[in-house]
Amino acid sequence: MEIRGSSQTAAAWAGEAIALGFFESETVLTVPESLTALDERLSGVISEVIVETEFKGKSGELSVTRLGSGAPIKKLILVGLGNAEKWSSAALRSTAAAIARAAKGDKAITTLGLQLPVAETEAITAQMVTEGMYLGFYEDNRFKSEQKDPPALETVEILGIGDQPAAIALGTSLCEGVIYARELVNAPANIINPVTLAASVESLASTYGLELNILEEADCEAAGMGSFLGVAAASDLPPKFIHLVYKPPGTPRKKVAIVGKGLTFDSGGYNIKPSGPSIAMMKMDMGGAAATFGAAKAIAELKPDVEVHFISAATENMISGRGMRPGDILTASNGKTIEVNNTDAEGRLTLADALVYAEKLGVEAIVDIATLTGACVIALGDDICGLWSDNDDLAQAIATASEKAGEKFWQMPLEEKYFEGLKSPIADMKNTGPREGGSITAALFLKEFVEKTPWAHLDIAGPAWSEKDADIYSKGGTGFPVRTLVHWVLS
Repeated sequence: MEIRGSSQTAAAWAGEAIALGFFESETVLTVPESLTALDERLSGVISEVIVETEFKGKSGELSVTRLGSGAPIKKLILVGLGNAEKWSSAALRSTAAAIARAAKGDKAITTLGLQLPVAETEAITAQMVTEGMYLGFYEDNRFKSEQKDPPALETVEILGIGDQPAAIALGTSLCEGVIYARELVNAPANIINPVTLAASVESLASTYGLELNILEEADCEAAGMGSFLGVAAASDLPPKFIHLVYKPPGTPRKKVAIVGKGLTFDSGGYNIKPSGPSIAMMKMDMGGAAATFGAAKAIAELKPDVEVHFISAATENMISGRGMRPGDILTASNGKTIEVNNTDAEGRLTLADALVYAEKLGVEAIVDIATLTGACVIALGDDICGLWSDNDDLAQAIATASEKAGEKFWQMPLEEKYFEGLKSPIADMKNTGPREGGSITAALFLKEFVEKTPWAHLDIAGPAWSEKDADIYSKGGTGFPVRTLVHWVLS
């Protein structure tokens, strides 16, 4: 599918289908002046459809009408935009996704024109439409025996905004990163495991000319990564510590690290998860790693003047006679000791050694991403990511990036006194604290493995997965927060 901006107006455009946006009206909805010429060209069809379908312009409202054989346009798509005062770039992106879903199953539509109100600037309008179209259009059918015919839609023209190649390229790269992350998360654990995840990242490195260093189990032992290897011990598959690097030509403007939790399957270990949907969904426990490498794909395409290190300690958390037991003590690579009081709090154990490794690279900031705690879902629900940081500037930079991305974050407190709940009588700390404030104590645990570098922790346990097709998301992995990470790097 090719998306392009055009200075052409709806009145002059010709193709299979045209989508027109209408703000909600408190009185009878009428054709706005900007569309009267098109309505006349179509012999008043737009006005007729509004009346016959009682179209109100409410947010999410959509009407598709087939026009006569002699009409210059074959299908008319009316889209409700809701309250004009609430129109925004996020609303524009969602509207484009709804149009994409309406068009992708129609074999008669190969060209689609969009006439939608500008949000902020013409460039941002082009970017938002691009994101909405690609993400709304996407459907993951890789594992079905009967494949659908590919969608017929080939060309989308955004009317009335002029040529916007840079904005469309940015939106396209962001979507490619999101889709790569979605596919990693959606793949079951017999398809994506530590070995195949490393192979996928190796292919990414080869495609974009990125540096790649994969630490094998012996390398991790030599580095003293006892926390990571404690989690990996029970699996029959070897752990892979993945370090991917993007370096710009010339001197980088800044140097940062993104660290993603890479549990390709989490049984819970000896604190086994109950049977049912909880354990069946644990292929998505590597959503942090997926977002990390999805961001890497987008950044490699966009080529910013920033050096970025993408890191994930990838493993499974399984059960065997070799596995860590409740009560075991692990020693992380910074020498700190951890009493394992819950083998199902394993993600923070892998992140501990990954954070120590990242700081040794001499980066200016570290951001970790993890499907870490159910407590964060209880606190913030399925749509909002928890953000913890020991640095106000970094927290603000992520918040600003999230606004550009349209992904929701809420900064949570690093309440130091809650660390009391992590204290162990026999080790430096336990890996879990009391039930109360569980997402905060998880963040405080991670903070123990970053000494001086500005650091932020993103708990994506809620928004990493969607149970339904909604907005720009299809059911399954969402690719959250690839777009925020990329905007943060670009800032």
